[in-house]
Order: sequence, then structure tokens, then C-alpha cells
Amino acid sequence: MNAAQDQTLADSLSKKEEAYIEKIKKLVKEIKYGSVTLIIQDGKVIQIDKNEKIRLKN
Repeated sequence: MNAAQDQTLADSLSKKEEAYIEKIKKLVKEIKYGSVTLIIQDGKVIQIDKNEKIRLKN
């Protein structure tokens, strides 16, 4: 996605959708190892799962 497409997408988002995106960005930044999964129903995100792994040193 280029900058123009990013701006077009940002212009079309509701405040609630913008808040969800910020939450997802925060979760991704917090995880060192793991995953963030979006659960979607009827084209809408209904759940966000965060699964964090802890790596043990030998």
C-alpha cells in the first residue's frame, strides 16, 4: 500500500475502526514473540486474540 492509498483508507474509517487499528498496533508492538489474531464475522472484526510466547534460554 502506498501513502495515497493509506490516506484514502484512513479517510474512510470511522472513529471506532480507527480505535481498533490503534489497539492492534499497540498489541503488535508489545509482543516480542507470538501472534495477534483477528476474528471476523460478516465483514466486521468481532474479537482480537493476543498469543504471546516466552522463549526460555538453554
